[in-house]
Amino acid sequence: MRHALAALLPLALAALPAAAQPARDSLTIGITQYPANFHPNIENMAAKAYILGFALRPVTAYDEDWKLTCLSCDALPSLENGRAKLEQTPDGKPGIRITWRLKEGEAWGDGTPVTAEDMRFAWEAGRAFETGFGPAETYRSAYEFIVEDARSFTVRFNKVTFDFAGLGQFQPLPARIERPIWEADKAGYRTRSAYETQTTNPALYDGPYRIAAVQPGAGVTLERNAHWAGPAPAFNRINIRTVENTAAMEAQLLAGQVDMVAGELGLPLEQAAALEKRAGDRFQFSYRPGLSYEHIDLRLDNPVLADRRVRQALLLAADRAQIVARLYDGRQPVALGSVHPEDPMFDPDAPAWPYDPAAARALLEEAGWRPGPNGIRRNAAGETLSFDLMTTAGNRAREQVQQILAGMWRAVGVEARIRNEPPRVFFGETVSQRKFTAMAMFAWVSSPENVPRTIFHSEEIPTAARNWSGQNYPGFSNPEADRLIEALPLELDPAKRRPLWSQLQRLIATELPALPLWHRADAHVWPRWLDGVRPTGHQNYSSLWVTEWRVKP
Repeated sequence: MRHALAALLPLALAALPAAAQPARDSLTIGITQYPANFHPNIENMAAKAYILGFALRPVTAYDEDWKLTCLSCDALPSLENGRAKLEQTPDGKPGIRITWRLKEGEAWGDGTPVTAEDMRFAWEAGRAFETGFGPAETYRSAYEFIVEDARSFTVRFNKVTFDFAGLGQFQPLPARIERPIWEADKAGYRTRSAYETQTTNPALYDGPYRIAAVQPGAGVTLERNAHWAGPAPAFNRINIRTVENTAAMEAQLLAGQVDMVAGELGLPLEQAAALEKRAGDRFQFSYRPGLSYEHIDLRLDNPVLADRRVRQALLLAADRAQIVARLYDGRQPVALGSVHPEDPMFDPDAPAWPYDPAAARALLEEAGWRPGPNGIRRNAAGETLSFDLMTTAGNRAREQVQQILAGMWRAVGVEARIRNEPPRVFFGETVSQRKFTAMAMFAWVSSPENVPRTIFHSEEIPTAARNWSGQNYPGFSNPEADRLIEALPLELDPAKRRPLWSQLQRLIATELPALPLWHRADAHVWPRWLDGVRPTGHQNYSSLWVTEWRVKP
C-alpha cells in the first residue's frame, strides 16, 4: 500500500495548475531591532523608521534612484514653479519662503483629513527645544509657519539651502490628538505622546497601513488603513517580527516563520551570501550598496580618547581592508568617513589611515602610553589603555568584528573589553543619552549629499537640558567643523559646494571623532512569490513604497 500511495501522489500534484499560488493576505517580515519608541520625530532608529514607513507618509522622500520626490505633496516646490521664493528675513538676511500642498484625500486612520494644521503642530513642537525633536536645525531655521488653506502651508526659512524642497522628518502629526498632550507637558511629551501611550490608535497613522498591535520587544502587527486614498496594498496584514539574533533569524526564515528578511535591518551580508549558496532556490536575494556607514563613535570627553593621537592610532591598528575581505568577500568599501564613494561630493583624497601597526605604536608612545607587564600599555600614572567596546547584542557580524578588532588592538597594546546590549537598550538609552564610556559601534544611514550637522555640529551634542535631542554622541566640538557645516547648505552651486565638502571630510578624517569602518551593502531576502520591493540604500526605506509590493501570479 505504501508504494501504491507513493505512485498516486505525483498524479494528484500534477492535477494542480502549475502557476497556482495559495491566497496570501499577510506577509511576515523579520527585522533585528525593536523600536525604542514610536514617535516619528523623537530619536532616529532604523527599526522605527522601517515600521513607520508602512504607516506614515512624510511629505517628501528620496527614492531608489536617490532623487527627491513627493509622497504626500502634489508637487515639489521650486523657484521655477513659484512655490519657492527668495526673500529677505525680517532682520534683512537672505531667506526663502516655500509652499507645499498636500495631496487631496490624505487622511488619518479614523477618516479625519490630514491638514495644514497637522503640519503647524509639528512645527510648533519642533521649535520648542524642550520637546527634543530632531534634527532641531530644521525647526530653528523655519521661523514662520503660515496656513494658506486646509491643504496648503508656507514655511519661511532664515536660510536658503540647496535642498530646500525636501522636508525630511518634518511631517504631519495629528494635532487634535497630540497638541493637548504636548501643551500639558512639553518636556515630558516624548514619553506621554499618544504614539507611546495609545500606539494602536488608528488616528495616529496616515499611510496605507496602521499599527494594530504591538508586542514590546517582539513585534508589531500592521493592518490596512481603511481611509487610505492611494493605491491599495497587496496584503491585509503585515507582521513585523523582531529577532535580534541573526542566526535565529535565519532559522526562522528557513522554517517559514518569517516570509522575508528586511535588508535594512536583517542578515549581515556574509551570512546572507552563505545562505544563498545553500538555499538560493527558495528565496530571492538582492545586495544593495547604500548610504549605511558602519563606524565606532568615540566618547571624546573620555580623557584618554580626548587625545587625537590615540584615536588615530586605533584606526591605524585596525586592518579594515582585511576584515572586509575576510567577512564580506570584498563587497563593502572601506570608509574614509561618512560620505559614500558614490556620493557626488565624496573626496577620495581625504586621509585614509591604511593599516600600519608600527605607526600606531609610535603614536601611542608619543602620547605617553608605554607597554605594561601584560602587554597592555600604561601611562605615567599607571592607568591601563583599556576601553569598553559596545554594540548591539545578537548581531553576529558586529560581534565577529568586535573580536577581530580587539585582537588587532591588543597587538599594539590596547585592551578592548566587549560589552553589548539589546538594540532597544543600546540605542534607546546608552547611545542616545551618551551613557557609553568609550566606544559604540553602529551604523548611520543617511540621504544623498546629507550635511552631517546632527552628528558633528557642536550644538547637536545631546544633553538632558535639550531632552537628548541631537546625535553628536562623541561630543565633538570644533569651530572649523561648525563653520563648514553651517556654510555647506547655504551654497546652491554644486561646484562651489565641492571644496567645502572636501575641507569638511579632511577635517573629520584627521580629527576622527568616530572611527570609520566601511559602507554597508544591505542583503535583502524575499520569498520567490513576492515582487515589487524597491531597496533604496538610504534612510528612506523600502517600506515607504509598500503599495508597489505584489504577489506574483
